[in-house]
Amino acid sequence: MSEITRDVVIVGAGAAGLTAANQLKKAGLSVAVLEARDRVGGRLWTDEIDGAMLEIGGQWVSPDQDALIETVAELGLETYSRYREGDSVYVGPDGRARRFTGEMFPVSPETERAIAEITERLDAMVAEIDPDRPWAHEKAAEWDRVSWDAWLRAQTDDDEAVRNLAFATGSAMLTKPTHTFSLLQSLLMAASAGSYSHLVDADFILDKRVVGGLQQVPLLLAERLGADVFLGQPVRSIAWSEPSAGSGSQSPVTVTADGMTVHARQVILALAPVLYPRISFDPPLPRRQHQMHQHISMGFVIKVHAVYDRPFWREQGLSGTAFSPYELSHEAYDNTNHGDERGTLVGFVSDQNADDLFTLSAEERKERILESLSHYYGPEAKNPIVYYESDWGSEEWTRGAYAASFDMGGLHRYGADLRTPVGPIRFACSDLAGAGYQHVDGAIRMGRLAADQIIEELRA
Repeated sequence: MSEITRDVVIVGAGAAGLTAANQLKKAGLSVAVLEARDRVGGRLWTDEIDGAMLEIGGQWVSPDQDALIETVAELGLETYSRYREGDSVYVGPDGRARRFTGEMFPVSPETERAIAEITERLDAMVAEIDPDRPWAHEKAAEWDRVSWDAWLRAQTDDDEAVRNLAFATGSAMLTKPTHTFSLLQSLLMAASAGSYSHLVDADFILDKRVVGGLQQVPLLLAERLGADVFLGQPVRSIAWSEPSAGSGSQSPVTVTADGMTVHARQVILALAPVLYPRISFDPPLPRRQHQMHQHISMGFVIKVHAVYDRPFWREQGLSGTAFSPYELSHEAYDNTNHGDERGTLVGFVSDQNADDLFTLSAEERKERILESLSHYYGPEAKNPIVYYESDWGSEEWTRGAYAASFDMGGLHRYGADLRTPVGPIRFACSDLAGAGYQHVDGAIRMGRLAADQIIEELRA
C-alpha cells in the first residue's frame, strides 16, 4: 500500500470535490482526490449506450445557477437550449391528454385559480427564506412539523390542484412521497431556485444543456489535477485529531483507502452524507453528527431514456414537454442531443412508483413506462430503438437520487450543523447547499466554500 503526504485530501471526485481541489491547488496547496468509482463525476455521468449518448445523471443548466454557468464558460464548454417549440401535453384525472401552451396546465377555472393563489402564497413564503439558513426563519419549527402534503391539503380541497402543486418538490425534485417531508424542506427546495414559480417553470429550471454532456465539467476539472486524482480508492477510515496547543493548524489526518494512505492537514468529505457511515472515523464523529445523519436520506427516481429514429413528436407540433401527477412517468421532455438526427425523450418515475416498478421484471417495467409515455406522445413512443433506465438507487457509491433531504422535523433540528467542520474534517456536496441545493451549481458552491475556508485557516 502506497503512502503519500498532502496538505489536503478530498474524498470524492464529483463537482464539489474537484472544484475544491482545483481552488486549493491554485492557492499553492498540495492535494489528493480519492474516488471510489473508476470514473470521475459522481452523479454526473455521460455515457454511450447502444450507440446513443445519454446523460445518465444530471444534465440541465438554469439561468440562476451562476457558479455552474461560470465554470462551464471558464472550461470553454458550449451550451444549447432544450427544445421547447410547440405544445406541451397534460394528462388529467380523466386520463385524457390535453395540449397546452404557457405555464398553466389545462385544468378547470376553479383548479387554475387554486393553483395560482397557492403559488402566490408560496412565493411570498419562499421570499422570506434564506436558502443557506432556512432553520432561522421564525416559523421554521412550525413549518418543519407539517408535511408538504398536509399543508397543501389545508389550503384547498381541490385534489387536482394539490397534486399539481405537490409534485414540483415531491416527485420532481426531492423524489420522495409528499407526506414524508416537511413544508420547510419544500420551501428550501424552492428558495434554492429563487422562488416556487421558478421551480415549477420547466423553461427556467430545465433551460440549457452542455454540448457533449455535463460530465465534461468534472472530466475537465480532473484533467487539470492530473496525477492528483486517484480512482478506484474507496476510503475506509479517517484517523484525525484536534489541533494541539502550539501546533497552529497542523491537524494530523490519516485517510486510508483500499490501495493507499494519505497523510494530510485537512480533509474534505465531498460525497453524499448518506455515505459518511461507510467510513470508520477515529475518534468517532461527535454525537450531533451521528444523530443528524440518521435523519437524512436519499430520494429515488428512475430516469428513463428512449431514443427514436427521429423526434416524431415534433411532427405533431409537440415540444416534448409533458406533465401529469396521474401518470407513472410524471414528467417527460425532448432530450435530443445537439446536432443529432435521432430524437430522445427523457421521462421520470419517482418515489413509490419507482419502488413498485422494481418489483417487476425488466421487460414488464419497460412496457409499463413506455405505455405511460405513449399517453403523452401516442403509440409511436412504445417503440424506441434505444431504451435505458438510470437506476441510481443501485449505485454502490450513490444509493439514490437526486440527492439527500431531511425527514419530518430534521431540517429545523439539525440543518445548522450540516456544514459545521469537525476538527480538520470539512463537508462539501450539493446535498448541503443553499442556493443550488441538489444541483451541480450547489456542488460547485460548496466546493468553493470549503476550499476558501481551508485556505484561510492554513494561511493563518
